[in-house]
Amino acid sequence: MNPEDLKELKELIEFLKDNQIGEFDLDRGDLKVRIKFAHESTSAADLAGLSRMLNATPANSLVLQPVVSPAPSTTAAAPATAEAVAAPVDENACLHIVKSPIVGTFYESPSTGMQAFVKEGDQVENGQVLCIVEAMKLMNEIESDAAGEIVKRLVATGQPVEYGQPLFALRLR
Repeated sequence: MNPEDLKELKELIEFLKDNQIGEFDLDRGDLKVRIKFAHESTSAADLAGLSRMLNATPANSLVLQPVVSPAPSTTAAAPATAEAVAAPVDENACLHIVKSPIVGTFYESPSTGMQAFVKEGDQVENGQVLCIVEAMKLMNEIESDAAGEIVKRLVATGQPVEYGQPLFALRLR
């Protein structure tokens, strides 16, 4: 790695720490980096900020895969000067994230004017329909992959969603 790449990697690590992003994969040509921290974040805004920061790199040279999951330690596939950071206890750290399994448009209800499938505070069961993602004129019901309480809906109705994008945060039972 050249000094410029190391500087960029250090800035990236600091950004990830500051925004409490738990896990991050970077694949740029022959450089592959996986960074895991002892803390995590469920904020879609944090992920959007990371995406904006990395848009300064040349187009199509970067595959960005932020992953929100518990991580036991800090590791990097490429040499880096990252160390584990003792994160303050975050009440959102134990939330389960339901992610979009497909690319499409998010809808909270079966049709316009109808009641949403779920709202914040609702208790949901494993397999219960949470929303619809429309893809190629097909309405795909997205089901909960865990039982718990809806803490937050992370996207607005009518908003385009990507594969793997967080849709709901659940507090597991």
